[in-house]
Amino acid sequence: MNYILGWSIAFLIGASALNVAMANGEGRDQALTRFVVPMLFGASLLVLWEGITRGLNVPGVILPAPSAIWETFQANLGTLREDFVQTFIKGALSGYVIGAVAAFAVALLVDASDFLRRGLLPVGNFMAALPIVGIAPILVMWFGFDWQSKAAVVVVMVFFPILVNTVEGLRATDRMQRDLMRTYAASYWQTLLKLRLPAAMPFIFNGLKISTTLALIGAIVAEFFGSPIRGMGFRISTEVGRLALDMVWAEILVAAIAGSAFYGFVAFVESLVTFWHPSQRRK
Repeated sequence: MNYILGWSIAFLIGASALNVAMANGEGRDQALTRFVVPMLFGASLLVLWEGITRGLNVPGVILPAPSAIWETFQANLGTLREDFVQTFIKGALSGYVIGAVAAFAVALLVDASDFLRRGLLPVGNFMAALPIVGIAPILVMWFGFDWQSKAAVVVVMVFFPILVNTVEGLRATDRMQRDLMRTYAASYWQTLLKLRLPAAMPFIFNGLKISTTLALIGAIVAEFFGSPIRGMGFRISTEVGRLALDMVWAEILVAAIAGSAFYGFVAFVESLVTFWHPSQRRK
C-alpha cells in the first residue's frame, strides 16, 4: 500500500508547484485564480491525508480516511440533515439573530449614555471572557434540554462581540463630521442614519462575522450538556463513545460546510452594504 502514499506525495508536490505558479503569476488577481488556488490546496491536503491513512494502514478509530468519511456522510444523510436542522437552524441561527438584534439595540442606548458606556462595556468584556463550558450547563438547566437552551448559549456568546464592535463603529466619525451635520440642522436620528450608521457598518459586520463561528461552536458545545436525541453535539459525543470516528468526522464536515457558508453569506452581504469601503475595492 506504500505506492498510494508515494502517489499522494507526488500529487502534493505537483499541486504545490502549480499553486505557487498561479499565486505568483500575472493572473493572480483574477477571480478564477483566487478560486482555484485554495481549492487545489485543499485537494492536495485531502489526497495526502488519504495517502497517509491508506498507505500506512492507520486504524479508523485513530484517523479515518477521507473516502471512508465521505461514504459515512452519504450513508447517513437523513441523520445528518436532522442534526443540522436541530443544531444550526434552531439553535445557532435563532440565537444569532436574537443576539445580534439585542446587541444592536443596546449599542444605541450605550452610545447615547456615557454612564452605560463606562459601566456596561467593561462588564461585557468580562462576560465575553467567561468559558462556554461554565455557562452552557447553567443555561441548559434554566431553559431545558431542547433547542431553546442552545439558542440562549448562542445569544450570550454573540451579544458582546457585536455590542462592542457596534459601539466602536458608532464612535468612528470625528467631531468635524458631526458638527457639519449640525450646521445642516440634522436631528439625532438623521445624523445616525445618514452619517454614523454607514460609517459603523464595517465595525458591525466585523462583529457579525466573528459571531458566525461563535454561534455554531456555542450551539454544538451546549448540546454536550443536555440535548434530545438529535443534534451535532449530541451525535459527536455519542459516536465518540462508540468509537465511530467516521461519523464524528461526518458531523465535523457538516459543521465546517455550514459555518463556512454562513460566514460567506455574511461577508457577501457586507460587500453589498459597504461597497464604498476601501477593504471592498479590488485592485
